[in-house]
Formats: sequence, C-alpha cells, structure tokens
Amino acid sequence: MPRSVNAVASRARRKKVMKQAKGYFGRRKNVWTVAKNAVEKAMLYAYRDRRNKKRTFRALWITRINAGARQHGMSYSQFMGKVKANGIELNRKVLADLAMNHPDAFKAIVEKVK
Repeated sequence: MPRSVNAVASRARRKKVMKQAKGYFGRRKNVWTVAKNAVEKAMLYAYRDRRNKKRTFRALWITRINAGARQHGMSYSQFMGKVKANGIELNRKVLADLAMNHPDAFKAIVEKVK
C-alpha cells in the first residue's frame, strides 16, 4: 500500500512560515529551511523581549522618579519609602509621568511626604 502524505497541510504550514518571513533580507525570505530558522529565532526573540520590555520600562520609570525627587532634595529610595509610609497608592508609571509632564503635581506629592 502506498504511503499517504497530507500535502495540503504541509503546504499550508510552509506557506504560513513563508508569509511570516516576508520582508526578511536575502534567502531568509524565500528559501524554506533558512526562512524557517529565521522565523523560529524571531519568535524566540519576540517572546523573550515581551518580558524584557516590562523590566526596561520599570527601570525608565525609576530613573525619572529619581531625577524628579532629587530636584526636591530627596533620593529615590527615601521618596518611595515615604510614599509607601504615607499610604499614597500611585504606582511608578504614574509617578514617573507626573515627574516628567506635571512637575507641579509631583512637587505637591513630594511636599506631602516630606
């Protein structure tokens, strides 16, 4: 009995990967094995960096809060400690936005916690 292969599913799978490789440079966009490897690696990078993005943004927010706090004579750690102690429920994202775009509101928070 001859071997049966599902060519429709195989072609669809390859077509999906080749579509994802669209826009790549050189053989990465049109040679199956090279494109498959490139797309797999790209997916790994995307998965990893979705997690790294959170770390990077938190570091950025901390830097901005630190800069804003130091303008008012406090370090970041002192400021955040007093914010928590005074029960102010603002996260780092909001505090960083206030420090950057609304310095008067940030100054009011610093005066409240001092």
